[in-house]
Amino acid sequence: MKNLLKLEELAMFGLGILAFNQLHYAWWWFIVLLLTPDIGMLGYLVNSKFGAVTYNLFHHKGLAVVIYIIGIVCNDTVLQLIGIIVFSHACMDRIFGYGLKYKSSFKDTHLGKIGVKE
Repeated sequence: MKNLLKLEELAMFGLGILAFNQLHYAWWWFIVLLLTPDIGMLGYLVNSKFGAVTYNLFHHKGLAVVIYIIGIVCNDTVLQLIGIIVFSHACMDRIFGYGLKYKSSFKDTHLGKIGVKE
């Protein structure tokens, strides 16, 4: 099941690349911005509860889709770009086993504990 979920995330990552390709930005912007949603980890400097909230906010695919759609409706390519980057980054993280965080610890995710072998 884990491999099937990773394949699904890979397909969605490909969708993010396809959506980015529809914008008129140089390709290198995608690579440069792809890790920016990890700024949400800075919340862990406060505590694990706040860190989980900020991390999940910056890694929520539903929110990314809403931002992208607002960008389409408003004809704002920057909002579209933000939506695509957040969506693609979240897919990439989940391919590598990093899921949305529980408030107990950075390592507790909706995909299981990070670093624990099955």
